[in-house]
Amino acid sequence: MTIATNRADGADGTDKGYPFAHLEAMESEAVHILREVAGEFERPVILFSGGKDSIVMLHLALKAFAPGAPPFALLHVDTGHNFPEVLEYRDRTAARHGLRLHVVSVQEFIDTGELRERPDGTRNPLQTVPLLDAIERHGFDAVFGGGRRDEEKARAKERVFSLRDEFGGWDPRRQRPELWQLYNGRHAPGEHVRVFPLSNWTELDIWQYIARERIELPAIYYAHEREVFHRSGMWLTRGEWGGPGEDEPTECRRVRYRTVGDMSCTGAVDSDADTVEKVIDEITASRLTERGATRADDRMSEAAMEDRKREGYF
Repeated sequence: MTIATNRADGADGTDKGYPFAHLEAMESEAVHILREVAGEFERPVILFSGGKDSIVMLHLALKAFAPGAPPFALLHVDTGHNFPEVLEYRDRTAARHGLRLHVVSVQEFIDTGELRERPDGTRNPLQTVPLLDAIERHGFDAVFGGGRRDEEKARAKERVFSLRDEFGGWDPRRQRPELWQLYNGRHAPGEHVRVFPLSNWTELDIWQYIARERIELPAIYYAHEREVFHRSGMWLTRGEWGGPGEDEPTECRRVRYRTVGDMSCTGAVDSDADTVEKVIDEITASRLTERGATRADDRMSEAAMEDRKREGYF
């Protein structure tokens, strides 16, 4: 993860240039939010999964507090169904920057009987209990998330500073106005605040910023050959989570992932975009959001995400 460059050069050494003023403005806003939290809260933590949004958020934190290290630890809720490439990137990045990484295991909660495996095999909805347990156990009062308003309509209702009650629940009626970049982090004992520095970014903004900053990502985000099978309109990766079934033959396809969650609910898309420039071109032409196209857990009901947020989900 490089933090010193301000442009992306082509393979031929020429300046491809991403001189978009809006990227400078959004970077400045995110850095301001990160510094506000550092000054206002006692024990903030960054949710870091190794996905592209959390990677960009960490990159911004490294910039915000350079030359020192960010005054935040990292937290990941590991479902046990994560992509190995992403977990390897997560561990390597935390070690590279000397950051403390807290990993909470969904499997441990299943083993102790605090959670029960779902019939469909997906564990994304099971992350809430381990997350809230980690927040309470470590006393985190501010939790950075990489959510963006363009991803899903429930996330579009979210403020940058999102107050959560003593049970981790989200109530849209308690959201506070945020005028002139003034953020209210006041919270009662037992409550905490979720903070979303990337709220105003889009998927395209994220990729343009990745290109400009030359940010390394897990290879899973670029086109590669992969053994997949078809289910519910998506190409899924085989795994111990329960796929594929007997009537779901696998095949090798050239695919990439637009978003990264569990293998059980995150689909790949057919793609030849093996460079950041090609990914940007592909996204520009796409008419589907990344979650709408590739996340089965958002299809459970019309209000799936909002229901989970009320329960304490990210």
